[in-house]
Amino acid sequence: MPDKLKISEAAGPAATEVAQVLSAARKIYPIVKYGDPILEKAGASITKFDAQLEELAEDMFASMYAAQGVGLAAPQIGKSLRLAVVDVTGGKNSDAKIVLANPEIIHAEGEVREEEGCLSIPGFRGYVMRPQFVTIKAQNARGEAFEIRGENLLARAFCHEIDHLNGILFLQHLSMLKRDLIKRKIKKLRKQGEW
Repeated sequence: MPDKLKISEAAGPAATEVAQVLSAARKIYPIVKYGDPILEKAGASITKFDAQLEELAEDMFASMYAAQGVGLAAPQIGKSLRLAVVDVTGGKNSDAKIVLANPEIIHAEGEVREEEGCLSIPGFRGYVMRPQFVTIKAQNARGEAFEIRGENLLARAFCHEIDHLNGILFLQHLSMLKRDLIKRKIKKLRKQGEW
């Protein structure tokens, strides 16, 4: 899920430098774009929690920061796994980094309609109704179970990324008219070789 503000808009060049330093030694995965079947397929549950998974999570944070997002799911980097990372600070606060392995929403309340975008559907946004508050249960990269409550942008990011892990894109939450308009524009971009 891309941040509404670009990192450079939010805090100037310093924020961009922070994101670059954080990702300097990490692998940056290319973001899979809409149209790739992996995005519409539920990811496999994580069963092996090891150093390799921790490395993957850190690489996902680096990839997310490089793309100026606030959330990234494993299918968005071509891996059909139930793993997502979220950081609504865009890398400005290392304590805000959240790894979600096998996450599930266990409680949701309220409703907020906000504009949303997706790193896998660059350049397109739409208004999506999401819960204002959610509580999720998940495991961290070491397999330790936890529950966390998010509100507003954090709740939206949790829902968006968990949707990805279930093979659901934000487009599916839009009106049929808006969804078809975006799909037609993407089809045109593909024909022009720009997608």
